[in-house]
Amino acid sequence: MPPHASPTPASRRVVYVLLAALASAPFLLLLLLYDGASPSALCPAASRRLSYPSVLWSRVPPLPALPTSPHPALRASRWIVFSASPHHLRHRPLRSVPGWQLLAVADEATPAGWSHPGAVLLTLADQALLGFRSVAFLPTRGPARKAAAYLFAVQRGARVIYDADARNAVVGGNLSCHFDVDLDQRQGGAVLLQYSHADPNRTVVNPYVHFGQPSVWPRGLPLERAGEVGSEEFYTEVFGGGQFIQQGLCNGLPDVDAVFYFTRKSSEMEAFDFRFDADAPKVALPQGMMTPVNYVNTLFHSAAFWGLALPVSVSPMASDVIRGYWVQRILWEIGGYLVVYPPTVHRIDDVHAHPFDDEKDIHVNVGRLIKFLLEWRSRKQTLFERILDLSYAMTEERFWAEKDLHFMAAWLQDLVAVGYRQPRLMSLEIDRPRATIGHGDKLEFSPKKLPSVHLGVEEIGEVSTEIGNLIKWRKHFGDVVLIVHCTEPVDRTALEWRLLYGRIFRAVVILSEQGNSDLAVEFSNLAQAYKYLPKVFDRFAGAQGFLFLQDHMVLNYWSLLNADKAKLWITNQVKESWSDVPLQGNKNDWFVNQGEMVKKAVGSFPFHYQANYKRSVGENKIIHCSSEIFYIPQRHISDFSYLVKVIGSLDIHHNIAVPMLFLAMDSPSNFESKSLTKLVYRTDLPSNTTFSTIYTAEAHAVYPVKVRNEMDFVKLIRVMASGDPFLMELV
Repeated sequence: MPPHASPTPASRRVVYVLLAALASAPFLLLLLLYDGASPSALCPAASRRLSYPSVLWSRVPPLPALPTSPHPALRASRWIVFSASPHHLRHRPLRSVPGWQLLAVADEATPAGWSHPGAVLLTLADQALLGFRSVAFLPTRGPARKAAAYLFAVQRGARVIYDADARNAVVGGNLSCHFDVDLDQRQGGAVLLQYSHADPNRTVVNPYVHFGQPSVWPRGLPLERAGEVGSEEFYTEVFGGGQFIQQGLCNGLPDVDAVFYFTRKSSEMEAFDFRFDADAPKVALPQGMMTPVNYVNTLFHSAAFWGLALPVSVSPMASDVIRGYWVQRILWEIGGYLVVYPPTVHRIDDVHAHPFDDEKDIHVNVGRLIKFLLEWRSRKQTLFERILDLSYAMTEERFWAEKDLHFMAAWLQDLVAVGYRQPRLMSLEIDRPRATIGHGDKLEFSPKKLPSVHLGVEEIGEVSTEIGNLIKWRKHFGDVVLIVHCTEPVDRTALEWRLLYGRIFRAVVILSEQGNSDLAVEFSNLAQAYKYLPKVFDRFAGAQGFLFLQDHMVLNYWSLLNADKAKLWITNQVKESWSDVPLQGNKNDWFVNQGEMVKKAVGSFPFHYQANYKRSVGENKIIHCSSEIFYIPQRHISDFSYLVKVIGSLDIHHNIAVPMLFLAMDSPSNFESKSLTKLVYRTDLPSNTTFSTIYTAEAHAVYPVKVRNEMDFVKLIRVMASGDPFLMELV
């Protein structure tokens, strides 16, 4: 007999409405912002241990520029590398700069006959002839193909490489006057202004504040930092010469994310034309502090050429953000640092913004990535070994896919092959105590207040409030993993659940009885779903907790901010969901059989678990709970996993096993009383009842939801928008 008296309604969510919305709905970007489609959330659990690349650096054969290579006579010490975009020439204002060689790299989208004034083009055919190992890993489209051009430039004498965008118009036409192209690495030379390291908990900064635009933030900045608009209390200084990576700012259209672009600009607004303070001093970042780095306006010195490689397994608009944080961490290993410079180029806001889904990998894990990089340590003996060590660790932590690990090994070997000499590690101890900042070390600088779309984030009004709510919800659930069990065909539902909930939770894991590796949907029998959960727990070992949800229940995440995430949540106070089932005299064979297995399982539990359970339930009944939704905090994860292991092969149904496990782990009096009590749970709905008639935004969750087509999904979004207004942008 099934565990419910009536069959459970299954939601039918349709992928195509969301895909269609990609082209027209600004808010979809926010759905993608914390989308489980990142490598960390989408890559299925590895069935084998990740192998560590074995590289014999001394045996990498040299790869000189041969007469048969493309452009054999081309050599220069200063290079400007950019993608050969298909945009019209009027959208490519980047021009030849005296003393610099322009190098464009083609991809599959580059039209035949493409040209750019003063630029040499590396076609796809040229790239295949260069002999670089890493070219085989490059995607057919996107900026990651720049790797071939970087290596080409290094092979032909590069000392500095400017990572550029075709839309850049260099201010004044002279790139060398904006950056420190020739570094003086002698001690006692010029000093640079530097952010203060007084607060060790301040790990990421928005440099736009320093240059007069506090209400603007760069692409890749964790959104919770977007509201930090105050100027610095004071700065310190650092000797120049170690600014191996130099990030310039863009006037006109700066490098902003789609959250900024589409919440600050409507279709009726004129093009963005921001101005940064050209007189503000360049500012360095101390060890332990980071900021986003892009591929549109950044200068790399030879000591940091190893950091040019763009990840190949993440979305195009995320690759430079991930590279930027990764490269800043490795810079510390050689005593280098990043410096942010006043505006060096102007970009006209005259093209369509990038697609929403291109940002799906940026914010989903950017905060976790920064934390991970700050904590990472390696004992490897050379720089390249440490780079490979970090690349391996980032693959294990699922910040990128295994393809990037092998790409990085090939990239480093290519650098060796073209004659690049890796910098020596500094004896500097990463964990050394920070120097005390004395009164004489404190320097002041007051940024100008320049015209902007808004003078301050706090003045944005309704949009600011709604973004603030997203940040608040993300802070509350950002370290909680959501596990959604789909009962409908996953090719019609998996993407939608990730889009809806992925921006709020650390990750969204999709389970289904129809496993689908292409969609990263993992197989799990719903009747035994609890037995699969320990595998998810192991994958996200540091998560604060795990929330299980079946797809016919809608979660109002905004209404659960007061719930204690250190306690168990389950529907024990919802009578429609939780009920006692007497065993004595029960004529239902299914419940009798389940009761026998429960007795056997509980009898195998250690004494304190047995005592907990029997104190709450006794001997002659079992508990039946629909178990569509429940939460397990970190402190109970090991208990849950252990008890599941004790149950072993016993065929206890999910709806009987979950309440049994909860009552063995703790007393109901200790369950969280503020969670899941405001549950709309209806099992007796007339056939003509619509979801909107039972839905309320004040509920913690609502059951059942019946979404069978696109119009049903539109109706769902409209009713949910009463709690999350940004959802209305979808419809």
